[in-house]
Amino acid sequence: MISDEYLAREFTTVVSRVYPKTGELLRHCYVKVINSYWGKPPRRLQYVGIYCSERMIKAVQTQKDVLTEVAKDMGLVEVVCLNATRLLRDPMSKLKRTAPRFWLELYWVATQDP
Repeated sequence: MISDEYLAREFTTVVSRVYPKTGELLRHCYVKVINSYWGKPPRRLQYVGIYCSERMIKAVQTQKDVLTEVAKDMGLVEVVCLNATRLLRDPMSKLKRTAPRFWLELYWVATQDP
């Protein structure tokens, strides 16, 4: 079975090679493959989560059609753009305690300048 990290790297590589301008946008984001289970019996669905800073999210969302096309060609269901800055500022979030490494990745994305 192919790991989620490998799929995320391959997604970024394909986007960078086929659509260089969109690939440049992804350099400032954190790309993660997210697993979801839905239906009876539960069926595994994989989709791409792109975590962007507040400054970059609109630019990435304008390229969502291109990203979705690449994701579907790879067998992934959908592409979702998420605001990393908003996730970090959420006072009810337990992300820092439950997944500190992921929290640091989001912090890096939210604080870097494009």
